Amino acid sequence: MPKLITCFQEGYSFAALRSDAVAGLTVAIVALPLAMALAIASGTTPDKGLVTAVVAGFLISALGGSRVQIGGPTGAFVVVVFDVIARHGYDGLLLATLMAGIILVAAAVTRMGQWIKYIPEPVVTGFTAGIAVIIFTSQIKDLLGLSMASVPAEFLEKWPAFWEARGTVGPAAILGLGCLALILVMRRWAPKMPAFLVAVIVAAIAAPLMGLPVETIGSRFGGIPDHLPMPAVPEITLEKLRILLPSALTIAFLAGVESLLSAVVADGMTGRRHRPNAELLAQGVANIVSPLFGGLPATGAIARTVTNIRSGARSPVSGMLHAAFLLLFMLAFSGLAAYVPLAVLASVLVVVAWNMSDAGRFVHQLQVAPIGDRLILLTTFVLTVMIDLTVAIEVGVLFAAVLFMHRMSEAVSVREHEQPEASAGLPPHTVLYHIDGPMFFGAARKLADVLERTGGAPKVLILDMEAVPLLDATGADAIQTAIQRAARRGASVILFGVQRQPMGVLHGLGIRHRRGSVVMAADLDRAKQLAQDLLDR
Repeated sequence: MPKLITCFQEGYSFAALRSDAVAGLTVAIVALPLAMALAIASGTTPDKGLVTAVVAGFLISALGGSRVQIGGPTGAFVVVVFDVIARHGYDGLLLATLMAGIILVAAAVTRMGQWIKYIPEPVVTGFTAGIAVIIFTSQIKDLLGLSMASVPAEFLEKWPAFWEARGTVGPAAILGLGCLALILVMRRWAPKMPAFLVAVIVAAIAAPLMGLPVETIGSRFGGIPDHLPMPAVPEITLEKLRILLPSALTIAFLAGVESLLSAVVADGMTGRRHRPNAELLAQGVANIVSPLFGGLPATGAIARTVTNIRSGARSPVSGMLHAAFLLLFMLAFSGLAAYVPLAVLASVLVVVAWNMSDAGRFVHQLQVAPIGDRLILLTTFVLTVMIDLTVAIEVGVLFAAVLFMHRMSEAVSVREHEQPEASAGLPPHTVLYHIDGPMFFGAARKLADVLERTGGAPKVLILDMEAVPLLDATGADAIQTAIQRAARRGASVILFGVQRQPMGVLHGLGIRHRRGSVVMAADLDRAKQLAQDLLDR
């Protein structure tokens, strides 16, 4: 159930509406330059960012599982959106976003919201820092006003090209670097002021007053429409669905991860708990509807959500009003956006990239994390920057899964009981082994290796499974192999202390209590008694 309904059920007062209106206006002031800047960085026009902030922002707040989440375009999507547009055009992006929305709705319906917490931290930190580096690099040309026919697509080719064009640094550099300094000073000394919007206004006024020949939104894009476009469904074919599926999965993954991370941050600040599946559903609906209006992918935005909370937001109404205020700007003041210099939007995105990189966390993980986690972090980071975000996420998650399996297998021990009290009363020709840890395919080989090294030819093999909480098919197969090998030489196997989950797996493979090759016992004393009975037969 959306949090909006919960808030109304609890009682919604005029005082709450007033607080939400102030917070919504504050967030809209922050979101206005960000939405335009992120759209331009993504390779499209600034109005697409505003449309996304209006449509998706309203739906994410109205349907979401967080009281204070603010949705819209974010830096996390810049790389994948730019790539999809370059490969498949803007129509391809619209269809990929719609597909991502459907995937998110399916994830919400199947209650997969809680699974997001299992995404490894090094993977998230790595690809986020990589995206930040790409965003920063993409803004160098506009920030410095470089005269370049085109910017190379490959990361390693960009910097030599920038260096070769260093002699063309134009007046835009004065504006861009000056606004960058202004933003940093305001964030340090006047944190409650909307630094981004102030910088945009100052630049829009200063450029014509100083006679600076700089590119503006109007000169490059022709301004911003004063209305929302009519909704339209993008062309859908099976071939397009097949080609765009990887991009759709990446968009859905990013939307799910960032929105739930943002909701967790909000929970920490407000002391409340969000509903992850309701949040995923809202993200899905927003990403289905946004492309119908020509919008970009959207998700929860951490920085705007934090601003919303600090501005006194009480309910999702603040996010809905934030979207309404942005729509009002489009309807009444969009013509003013034509005077905004691109250099100042570049300075805004440089700050966004720095915040997004979370350099402190990145360096901290490199310093203190285990070597495996460091390799995952660096691999994901490098692949994001050098190759492709989709590849980086796939390889990072796969690498993390392999590392996890290795660590779990190392944690499993299979050893002969050394405690005197356990060995006391053990019948002759009987061997007792203790298994400690989950027996899955990564650790099954360890059991097989230990059993192969068993000295002599014991007539009874007892396996202590009291400390085995989990058993998969491969682990069960290793036990079944031990039973079959014992049966071939006329020996028996006794399993004791088997927990419910392992017992279910063993039963599923047909390994049940029966006199002869395999016997089940409740505890060690009963296992010793059964071993003696088998030897006496």
